[in-house]
Amino acid sequence: MPLPDHEVLEALSSARILTSMITPAVLISACGTLIFSTSARLARIFDRVHLLKGEVEDVLAGKLSFPEERMAMLKVQTRKQKTRAWLIQKAMAALYTATVLFVASSLAIALNVAYGSSETAWLPSGLALLGGLFLLAASVLLLYESRYNLRFIDRHIDFIAFLEDSYEKGKRGGADERPGSA
Repeated sequence: MPLPDHEVLEALSSARILTSMITPAVLISACGTLIFSTSARLARIFDRVHLLKGEVEDVLAGKLSFPEERMAMLKVQTRKQKTRAWLIQKAMAALYTATVLFVASSLAIALNVAYGSSETAWLPSGLALLGGLFLLAASVLLLYESRYNLRFIDRHIDFIAFLEDSYEKGKRGGADERPGSA
């Protein structure tokens, strides 16, 4: 049953609406911050893939030593970046969905105060809870991606160590050792 006009205006001007809408606004802000940082992570992945492409081209042009080892390492690293990009994209989709749900929750609070009834009182909370679940899913994906990235970094450091060892052995006239042969 709709409220009379003067009660609607009174309800809309009430501080109750504004205080009820603060929680979704804080969550919207949190999602925005995560979207911004996740976009930066995706951009870094693109930059890294571009560098990997350049390294592959340099190996194919014969400009780099240890071409077989480099191509094996580059193949693994390219696959890891593809997986990371997929994880980041899924996390961003979850963050955008959470943002939409938090905005909808905020609007549902205002509409419920103005026009709602006890039967529709669950809607803002339901939307906010659903948004929270998407925020949780995005956070889990981002946590997994950051751990997955550690594997990329470890593998890269191992290859650098191989190159350094090969250089030292070359200076001493030692035998060529392949990565992973120890």
